Amino acid sequence: MKKLNLHEAEEKLLELNLKVFTPNDLKVFFRVSQRAAQGFLHYNLKKRAFVHLRKGLYALKRNLPPEFVLANRLYSPSYISLDSALAYHHLIPETVYAVTSVTTKPTRKFVVNNLSYEYRKIKREAYTGYEPKEIDGQVVYLATPEKAVADFFYFVSLGKRSFNERLKLGKVDKRKLNGYLKLFKQK
Repeated sequence: MKKLNLHEAEEKLLELNLKVFTPNDLKVFFRVSQRAAQGFLHYNLKKRAFVHLRKGLYALKRNLPPEFVLANRLYSPSYISLDSALAYHHLIPETVYAVTSVTTKPTRKFVVNNLSYEYRKIKREAYTGYEPKEIDGQVVYLATPEKAVADFFYFVSLGKRSFNERLKLGKVDKRKLNGYLKLFKQK
């Protein structure tokens, strides 16, 4: 049975710019058995060469992905929205201490490297209004300014968020915002 070498594995992952990977990725790229890939990960997690992100998902400790890239990969399908997207688009002045996303799956929260990643469930028909952005050579799905505001208003209407008086709507296209709000079928 072929064994994996940490140095070779790190070099290959860096060469492929693979910042987040699964045991199956190691199996395929290095042509080893599932058992060898799992054993290699387990051993090197103890040595702190890898970071366990969540069940079945890992990253090289010395090559961690940017927060938004990680958010998209931790729980999918999802896109960056709510406070994170509002701050990204300069629609709120506050510093955001968690990476917030929306998903069609159940609400979840993960903590990786002391940073919270929060996912809020929205209706499947409202899961739109995001664009691919390139960050550090990786594609990230991020809500448009109008969709980030619509998602935020949706959770305010449900009583799960408080209205932010400092929300800046001056640069938001009201027509697009209204179109997104209609998708939620809320008052």
